[in-house]
Amino acid sequence: MKIVVAVGLNIVMVVALAYWLRRQARASALRRVMLPALGLRLLAGVAACLALTSDADYFQFWGKLLNAQLWDNPGAWLHTLLGEEFHGYGEKLIFHGFSNTFFIIKLLSVLNLGSLGNPFVNGAYLSLFSFVGSWQLVRAVEKYLPQVPLAAAAIAWLAWPSVVYWSAGITKESLLIGSGAWLTALVVGWLYGGQPVRLAGMVGALLLAWLHFKMRFFFAGLLLGGLSSLIIVHLVQQFFGRARHWQVQLAVIVVVLVGGMRVAAEIFPVLRVNKFTNQLSNNYYQLLRASQTRPHIEYTDLKPTLESMLSYAPKAIISTITRPWLGEDKQLLYIVASLENLALLLLIGVTLVALARRRPGYLPFALVVVLVLYCLALAALLGLSTPNLGTLNRYRAVLLPYLVFLLLQNEYVARWLPRFRAE
Repeated sequence: MKIVVAVGLNIVMVVALAYWLRRQARASALRRVMLPALGLRLLAGVAACLALTSDADYFQFWGKLLNAQLWDNPGAWLHTLLGEEFHGYGEKLIFHGFSNTFFIIKLLSVLNLGSLGNPFVNGAYLSLFSFVGSWQLVRAVEKYLPQVPLAAAAIAWLAWPSVVYWSAGITKESLLIGSGAWLTALVVGWLYGGQPVRLAGMVGALLLAWLHFKMRFFFAGLLLGGLSSLIIVHLVQQFFGRARHWQVQLAVIVVVLVGGMRVAAEIFPVLRVNKFTNQLSNNYYQLLRASQTRPHIEYTDLKPTLESMLSYAPKAIISTITRPWLGEDKQLLYIVASLENLALLLLIGVTLVALARRRPGYLPFALVVVLVLYCLALAALLGLSTPNLGTLNRYRAVLLPYLVFLLLQNEYVARWLPRFRAE
């Protein structure tokens, strides 16, 4: 019975994927790079599954047990799905409060219906989701922001090395990058493409926001806050013509973000300043103790106060974007990451020149502000809480496509990018 269900589910998925790929190939100027990009993402997933991380192995072990419970006692599985504990087969798993680890285990218990617990197949499912979500945003840029170089979006979400690697296989980043890109694509279509806000789109947006939220609470808060401020700017512009001025747009975005943080802090106590800074500090010192023999970031006398966190935020942002440096470690991961960071520094330099010469590109001003603030805030958050550079390199893959997209779309870099035109 299990094999019949798995074969049936995979046939349905393959047919649906083939239909979707055919439609996308017909509609996009990127038809020639779509299949290679998908193959690259799936290949990266295979590479990740050949040497499962301890986290992925942990997810797999418990996902199989929950899947066994699903087959043996669906009622008990549903209780586990809605709760925070698992008991069965001589094992128990207990989480208190929000846990993205337990969430991905529950998700794998469902995916195992099709994969039969095979890590390569599970990795392919998650890699495929991250690719589809990323593709949706690339297509949104192609359709609704036609003046922006399409190659900038394609490179950022489909080809940038660490983004491809960390968004493939059994990782939380696969779900984060896929859901965040897809949600952003929907908002871009609504605001800049004049797409009608239909019920199906709203339900899809809510599901994607929920998935993003479940995977990493703070990451989702930053992205959802930024997208919400974009929507508010758009609504204000419908009633007040002067709201199109860049200063008014900037003021609206700041007011929405600050007000949103105040409201969120009242709803979620964990976001209150003292608890938030304490959590950052605890995460930092816990990882720092475990990272003494590896390249890491150190802050002299970091305190769990807002003033201390803000004073180290610039160093955290710079470290997140530029480290590891070339020669900081001889492991392949660090060497590749350091070369990638050199490319980022070069692009940042060109972008600063483009800004100085008033050649910033063609992205809407409000969208640029939101993406810049998102990248800076997330870089600060990651740099302050994650001193281990190996872990930081994986976590920052969520912000990298947005940063790379911003750096590639200015007029100077765009001259060197390939041109994609519909035939």
